Amino acid sequence: MTHVSVRRGMLYVTTAAAIWGTGGPAAAVLYRVSGLGPVAVSFWRFVFGAALLFAAARLLGLGEPRPRWTGLLLVGSGLAVSQAAYFAAVAEAGVAMATVITLGASPALVALGARLALAERLGRVGALSMGLALAGLLLLVGGPSAASTAGVGLALLSAVAYAGVTLHSRASARPSVRPAVSSARDAYGTAMWGFAIGGILLLPIAAAEGLVPSGGRGATVALLGYLGAMPTALAYSLFFTGLSAVRATTASVVTLLEPAGATAIGVLLLGERLTAASAAGAGVLLASVVLLALGESRGDSRPGKSG
Repeated sequence: MTHVSVRRGMLYVTTAAAIWGTGGPAAAVLYRVSGLGPVAVSFWRFVFGAALLFAAARLLGLGEPRPRWTGLLLVGSGLAVSQAAYFAAVAEAGVAMATVITLGASPALVALGARLALAERLGRVGALSMGLALAGLLLLVGGPSAASTAGVGLALLSAVAYAGVTLHSRASARPSVRPAVSSARDAYGTAMWGFAIGGILLLPIAAAEGLVPSGGRGATVALLGYLGAMPTALAYSLFFTGLSAVRATTASVVTLLEPAGATAIGVLLLGERLTAASAAGAGVLLASVVLLALGESRGDSRPGKSG
């Protein structure tokens, strides 16, 4: 691949969000069978993902792109902080509140940063899509409730770290900054080295939490392999590649499909019950992404367009 169109970029980002939706249910099963904590799971997820990307680079002859260490340190630390802060927010405030704050604040932070730093205009379709997505997210997780100050702060920290990774990756991948011919290779290198650095940064906390599973070794390795291969190596490679063509704000809204996908898996495979509000929220989220995709295809929010 030497060039990524807006339509293909949207496909990549949407596919990444759908794959990310399988990560939560896989991690939930992994916690039960392995006894590992959330930071340890994140560490092994990063290790497996980086190892798979390095192996694929060698076996497929992709080569290992020369690291741009300043940017990669930002990406690696951003990924590590975002993961660790989100899981800590879940422990402090619960899954619903942590999800509302983290995923709800991220698109707004990305939109603000993209407008100020990248001169990307949100546009009418983008603003409407963001509003629908946030409303759908609130319905999906059951609406806001009281939460501790620490939980809110950790969730916001996760959102800030995620927004920083998205904005930096978008800025680095734009054709005006780097030739389009190198976008896919650069995205692959960003994911590969970013996970390696993120894993190193997570190691001390993960070691304190416990790196060795207490049971279910075979199932643990299989689930960690899945988390490393799909929601980590593949999904983030697609996401970073898609950012070379899709606006940062658009990508952040599309990734709100993740909780909708996780909810569907929970209902269909894990026996969870879906309320009417959650079903409506999932539908609104999907509608917001469809609206956004139509706006991109019409050129309403073409990458780099300013206003």
